[in-house]
Amino acid sequence: MAGGLRDLRRRRRRRPMSDINVTPLVDVMLVLLIIFMVTAPMMTSGVNVDLPKTDAAPVNTDTKPITVSIRSDGSLYLGDNAVSPDALVDQLRAAAQNDREHRIFVRGDSHIDYGRVMQVMGQITAGGFTHVALLAQQPPGGGH
Repeated sequence: MAGGLRDLRRRRRRRPMSDINVTPLVDVMLVLLIIFMVTAPMMTSGVNVDLPKTDAAPVNTDTKPITVSIRSDGSLYLGDNAVSPDALVDQLRAAAQNDREHRIFVRGDSHIDYGRVMQVMGQITAGGFTHVALLAQQPPGGGH
């Protein structure tokens, strides 16, 4: 009898287990589903608008805009390089490769005279550039 019991135990140990416990897998999948359901609406921003279709060419957004900065002391910078007011338009043309529609952002220090910023913008537009914009920093909290 003792030998028969030993043979029975040996047979049980050698038999492969054919059951798979899927409960942990289902638990993990449900948690992932809930995470995606909660985060998916957060990934889209803005108001849902049904935009009209058009055959117009897309706006050229693949070029990096050129930044002109005016520091509080009135000095001008084209990108990170200092530039004189007389050479500004010529260096802008070279940086934009004579593309008059290249986007140009003007950044003025908050302590500088508004007239100085407008003078630089006027100088840039008089040089033939058509896409000139002012940059501002959003106040903390989104401005509301």
